[in-house]
Amino acid sequence: MINNIINYLKDKKILILGFGREGKSSYNFIRKNLPDKEIFIGDQNPIELNDDKVTLVTGDNYLDSLDDYDLIIKTPGISFKDVKISRDKITSQLELFLNFIPNKIIGITGTKGKSTTSSMIYKVLKEQNKDVLLLGNIGVPLLDMIDDIKEDTILVIEMSSHQLEFVDKSPYISILTNLYQEHLDHYNSYDEYINAKMNICKYQTKDNYFIYNKDDQEILKRINNINSNMIGVSKNDNIPNVENDKIMGDSSKYNILFTLEVAKLFNLDLNKAVSSLNTFIPLPHRIEYVGEYNNIKFYDDAIATIPEACINSIKALKNVDTLIFGGLDRGVNLTSLEEYLNQGAVKNLICMPETGYIIADTITNKDINIFKVETMEKAVDIAFNNTKNICLLAPAAASYNRYKNFEEKGNHYQELIKNHK
Repeated sequence: MINNIINYLKDKKILILGFGREGKSSYNFIRKNLPDKEIFIGDQNPIELNDDKVTLVTGDNYLDSLDDYDLIIKTPGISFKDVKISRDKITSQLELFLNFIPNKIIGITGTKGKSTTSSMIYKVLKEQNKDVLLLGNIGVPLLDMIDDIKEDTILVIEMSSHQLEFVDKSPYISILTNLYQEHLDHYNSYDEYINAKMNICKYQTKDNYFIYNKDDQEILKRINNINSNMIGVSKNDNIPNVENDKIMGDSSKYNILFTLEVAKLFNLDLNKAVSSLNTFIPLPHRIEYVGEYNNIKFYDDAIATIPEACINSIKALKNVDTLIFGGLDRGVNLTSLEEYLNQGAVKNLICMPETGYIIADTITNKDINIFKVETMEKAVDIAFNNTKNICLLAPAAASYNRYKNFEEKGNHYQELIKNHK
């Protein structure tokens, strides 16, 4: 299977575009298997690399000469919304896998829930002695694991919209968890974002399976021309006796249902699958219980970077009286959260820049306490002084205006709680 990829790459003039974790992975793969090949690497930032067979293209104009190459291996984080280029020139690690790795691939995407669903599926398969790998957007570049793939290995791959944007083939099993406004800074429109997501099932055949959330109206609008075997799940479906008090809310119901549908397709023992789910430990920053301090229960849902996810978290916990929220304004529609909070669902709203301030100015309910703060330190101080039951961090926005990512934001929140005097 490696040879299929190598043969495809060996005679092409290749640009690796973006030299973060995945770009370095692509470089290492090519250099290991094609040690004498000339490679071009492009990135806006400076690159330090001691390789006389590499030409570096860096700086503000690094996207100016894309037509000079036969093939561009694009990393997911680079936006092409202002770039005009032939689709045929663009590939990625994910597309190489979909085209040249013959193994059964389970692809999971959606605005929210894809990491948890991927992890649940991996656990269920692994605990029924399947040879399975967990790859993709969840943290491991695909090409880094290619030597571990055997003939019968099942590949569970979390697929972001950025990874799916330019693929021309879909997985054996595709799962679409939900569709909400997200990443609008990366695309020219919400439709572009959704179209990228829909590539997970767009190229499926009658021998493939598409598992989707049939309660999601945005998904229902988009699936008229899917050619595979379609399996819709609903939160109203009968859910087996999964007794895991760490898995909360409607989003978790969907994750469980997606996982059990995969278990059925692989003819697994469903009782054992339920047992696996009962011992599933949620990923960090997903309604994560931080602990009880000063008789206050603190939860971290830093992954809740859209309004709908924030609302779902509040509903799942049921007794939230303090919400810390707000982050980078990426043009996502905030109306649903504004209306929900104005109903008095949460008594104390601790609002952080930028979107927290925007929403604060829309709250007219006089029974709600509004606190505008600049820092997480101040937010946590106010939470300790005003919370009686539960304090929840659920930003309903991206964290990039103050933090590297949602993990860094969640970690800072937890650290401040545990060290609060």
